[in-house]
Amino acid sequence: MSLTDAHGLPLTGASRAAADAWDRAVAAYNRYAGDPVGELDAAIADSPGFIMAHVLKGYMHLLGSNPRVARVGRRCLEVVAGLDGTAGERAHKAALAALVEGDIPAAARALEDAAIAEPRDIVALQIGQTLDFLLGDSRMLRDRIGRALPAWSRGMPGYHAMQGMLAFGLEETGAYGRAEAAGRLALEIEPRNGWARHAVAHVMEMQDRREEGIAFMRQDVPTWTEGSFFAVHNWWHTALFHLGLGDVDGALEAFDGPIFADRSDLAFDMVDAAGLLWRMHLMGADVGDRWTDLADLYVRQPHGAYAFDDAHAMMAFAATGRRDEADAVLAALEQAAAGQGDAAVVAREVGLPVARGIDAFGAGDYRASVALLRAVRSGAARFGGSHAQRDIIDLTLIEAARRGGDAALAEALTAERAIARG
Repeated sequence: MSLTDAHGLPLTGASRAAADAWDRAVAAYNRYAGDPVGELDAAIADSPGFIMAHVLKGYMHLLGSNPRVARVGRRCLEVVAGLDGTAGERAHKAALAALVEGDIPAAARALEDAAIAEPRDIVALQIGQTLDFLLGDSRMLRDRIGRALPAWSRGMPGYHAMQGMLAFGLEETGAYGRAEAAGRLALEIEPRNGWARHAVAHVMEMQDRREEGIAFMRQDVPTWTEGSFFAVHNWWHTALFHLGLGDVDGALEAFDGPIFADRSDLAFDMVDAAGLLWRMHLMGADVGDRWTDLADLYVRQPHGAYAFDDAHAMMAFAATGRRDEADAVLAALEQAAAGQGDAAVVAREVGLPVARGIDAFGAGDYRASVALLRAVRSGAARFGGSHAQRDIIDLTLIEAARRGGDAALAEALTAERAIARG
């Protein structure tokens, strides 16, 4: 008979020591701090046939990583492919297989069904919400968690993570007051929960509460940074608050330090770096040669798999005038758009127009940039990311309209944005 985890779910192939390491790994992953991979490796060393340890390790190496790291995720799938497990474990194996194939919607649906069958499966819920984020599915960011909440209570391990995920889902669907309350409850229970802190930061960003946002992020910094693998993104939020107040120096300080000092080539980190520099580029701020190192990193990345990443690569190439590299991004997106499935539709309907609009902006063809971005902005949620991240499309559109001589459109869009963020 299989042992069970802290939530009563069976763990096929695990010894007691491996199951304990699993619980520690999940707890670390729930708060986005600690060493979940180290705990998973210890569990696998003890119990090589431990299905879920391989699966979670695979998820962590496939999401937001780079091709080098993603190879580890593929190897994890190879290990579990021949192992038999429970229905829930088979659902996780199917989700991991879909991710390896780049089929994010299929992976998200497999984990949706897993969490419906077992609402205490916090790994299915947390990985699933990450996939909803990649798909830009605001409703599922909320509803995936809301469906499971009746099975949870405050005393359960990981309850803070449920509240943190609920907070982000509520924020992305505009329920800002409830989102902030859930996020703050999560932080009350577990102050190191980086996802919950990020959810509260999102609320403040969308409500234009920038001074308060800086104060919130700058309080007790070691708690949310030390040992955190989500600190870069939370520093990105801090930098956005500074930029919103016109404090370019404050934003650059964050960029030069915790955001890009390590020159991370992980996809999530590169998106944060590019998005921040592009916002300053739109403002006409002098960022020196900071684009160069980031563009050099993007040259080494493949393109065409995820349009959201490609658009940020285009920012780096447009800002540095790298024509050949920009053309390579467009060619990869065109090839992806000619394919089949959800990724092809996203590349065709959102990714290509956005990348072309950014490219046109960089070339000084502001009227073309306006035409391209204006045509897709209303459907850009399919692009992936959060409202705060996709705001860069509107910011580019506004500045393109201003530079292109369409002052009326720039004024109208600025007013629209102010109302939405009030």
